[in-house]
Amino acid sequence: AVIYEGLNAVQSQSYGAEARGGLSRSDVIISNEEIYFPKVIQPNILICLTQRAYNNFFKSIRPGGILIVDDFLVHQEHTADAITYSLPLYSSLKNELNTSLGLNICTLGALVGLTNIVKPDSIINILKESIPPHYLELNFKAFELGLKMVEGKRKFSL
Repeated sequence: AVIYEGLNAVQSQSYGAEARGGLSRSDVIISNEEIYFPKVIQPNILICLTQRAYNNFFKSIRPGGILIVDDFLVHQEHTADAITYSLPLYSSLKNELNTSLGLNICTLGALVGLTNIVKPDSIINILKESIPPHYLELNFKAFELGLKMVEGKRKFSL
């Protein structure tokens, strides 16, 4: 968003006390205007890839926002006031790429495909710069899988 699209962006994160497998949260704000506060109070988009994340955060989404969940990892016991996409992210990675690595990049592909928040080429370029060469092909395939997963679904302008 910043490097290739000339937008402003901030990111903050918090992790549980556990080193691995604990609850984590990352807030990202992307805007064409100046950003004055780096935390998200009520997200326009919420992505939950674990049941615990969904249970803790589903109520926080802005009414009418976009909620993306993995259909294998998250069971929506409660409903959020949001347009919800329950996608086979994890299952598709396992079935098509024989791995669960790249779940985050596959999810990013779905997000970009649904929102056009940045151009896919911007993501590809940043992956080339930040991913070790031996993981590039897997990440490209995971990103493309996410994009294809939402083809034909309603696109949102943010």
